[in-house]
Amino acid sequence: MSGPDQPPDAPAETDGNLPARLGEERLNAPVVRQGMFGVQDTPDTSGYGLLRVHKAPPLHSERPYGSYFDEVADSLGLSDAIERVVVDRGEITFHVRRDRLPEVAAKLRDDPALRFELCSGVSGVHYPEDTGRELHAVYHMLSITHNRRVRLEVSVPDGDPHVPSLVGVYPTCNWHERETWDFFGIIFDGHPALTRIQMPDDWKGHPQRKDYPLGGIPVEYRGAKIPAPDERRHYQ
Repeated sequence: MSGPDQPPDAPAETDGNLPARLGEERLNAPVVRQGMFGVQDTPDTSGYGLLRVHKAPPLHSERPYGSYFDEVADSLGLSDAIERVVVDRGEITFHVRRDRLPEVAAKLRDDPALRFELCSGVSGVHYPEDTGRELHAVYHMLSITHNRRVRLEVSVPDGDPHVPSLVGVYPTCNWHERETWDFFGIIFDGHPALTRIQMPDDWKGHPQRKDYPLGGIPVEYRGAKIPAPDERRHYQ
């Protein structure tokens, strides 16, 4: 709405904090969405509907990182073991060369300026289109002493999915690495008992990979079969 001293056709304020301006920037972001709820032309009623969200992630962050991140990076050192550092949404991730992972983890744990006493979890990610780096193992580190959090991330090719185990540095990784092996097929070398933890011992494949089928897998203990998405009942 124009004021008394503003022409009727004057442009709106250009303040970047205006909700309308922020909403316009969000809609113009390089994101492609397909599927989710309300999907059409597919019998899949699960809500998944071949959902795809493509947005180029930040590949590398430049110093200064902000917050306590610069202090952690300086105390950690080992720049030759770090492939890149990504700061995004108030979180920092150190992408580590896989052969140096135990060394970096031990430094995070033992250095008095760092004191990341706990690895709170290990998770896997599968990027089928990231040739030569299809499988990622992600470690979530917590410093109880300094109340800080960082992540370590290791990338390996699907054809050579080996990552050194961190059980010797963080015993809590024992079950987490087993779960990541079970669901993603990442082999943690040196793990004391790398066996399945969720799926049956004789299960074939790793169910959380993106190329794993969504349905049609025999469920022997129920004597039934989960139909593939294009075979399910749908309502229109």
